[in-house]
Amino acid sequence: MKHRQVEAFHSIMISGSAVRAAELMGITQPAVSRLISELEAELKFPLFDRIRGRLVATPEAQLFHREVEASFTGLDRLRTAAARIRDYGEGTLRIGCFSAGSGTIVPAAIRNFRKTNPKVRITLHITWSSAIRNGVIDGQYDIGLAADEIDRSGVDTQLFGNFMGAIAMRRGHPLSIHEEISPELLAGQQLIGLVPEDRARHRFDAALAASNVEPDYVVETPNSVTVCALALSGDAIGLVNPLVTDGFQDTLIFKPFVPQINFRSYIIYPPGSQKSQLMKAFTACLMEQRNKFSTTYFQ
Repeated sequence: MKHRQVEAFHSIMISGSAVRAAELMGITQPAVSRLISELEAELKFPLFDRIRGRLVATPEAQLFHREVEASFTGLDRLRTAAARIRDYGEGTLRIGCFSAGSGTIVPAAIRNFRKTNPKVRITLHITWSSAIRNGVIDGQYDIGLAADEIDRSGVDTQLFGNFMGAIAMRRGHPLSIHEEISPELLAGQQLIGLVPEDRARHRFDAALAASNVEPDYVVETPNSVTVCALALSGDAIGLVNPLVTDGFQDTLIFKPFVPQINFRSYIIYPPGSQKSQLMKAFTACLMEQRNKFSTTYFQ
């Protein structure tokens, strides 16, 4: 049984005649009749009775066509899926993002991505950088954006950026009069610290130690957003990733810390796999937003 034979049968059943079936298939009416004869020989039962010049489907043909319709419905689904994959990748994009990237850059990238990919279903999950890395490996995420404390073995990565850290403080804080904050100015200051495993925290502590400044951490948190929120309510100040600063510009002051402490972040991809069209398109949107971010924070 050949697909072309079944297609001729289906075309007659939905159009009502061999002439119309030939038009649908783009072939001649005799060619349709030949295909039907071949199919009947394969099936070993008649499909049509010829009554007064018309083809009338036999009861066996009616039963057979139910199966054929299911088959053609499946083919239509395959064609639709193929078109979706061609035009929109897999049709879904699952993104894992660390907290600092979720405030401005990633939402802006998603907005721009959807302008050219409006039918793609997007899932955005905000979680720890280590969980993003593991989720990419396990297939939970198609693409991830994470801080540099992750183990980069077992995944493909692309440097997203080096963002120059800033000291967040409430307006009117005594240190707000300085253009930049040095380690010496932090002596005796209450600090809000990122957690010890954060690599920017490591670099910050090393800079303080090099100037013989002992940090006085009164609170520790894994997120720069939380550092900003805590800085609003008291005299404590802290080093933050500048990606989070947009939502606090009206209430906090951000001063560059010297020597410069960079917050590095990476785009993460599944290991050893070709990137889908969706992944490439979304990566381009991410990089576009990164480039729009204030160049003050890039090195």
